[in-house]
Amino acid sequence: MNVSARNLLKGTIKSLVVGVVSAEVVLEVAPGVEVAAVITKASSEKLGLTLGQDVYAVIKASDVMLAVD
Repeated sequence: MNVSARNLLKGTIKSLVVGVVSAEVVLEVAPGVEVAAVITKASSEKLGLTLGQDVYAVIKASDVMLAVD
């Protein structure tokens, strides 16, 4: 796999909830660090996603916001 995105996080699927239209996928990218994504049900089926599978989160954003307490 080759992609031009610089924001690539490898993780393991810890949770996969497939609904009628969309699927919520939670990846563990480091111990105790999770990233969640909502994708279409069709995409989750096409990718053959399963619990415990290693996948990549490819993050594309025009803006990144930061906050502090």
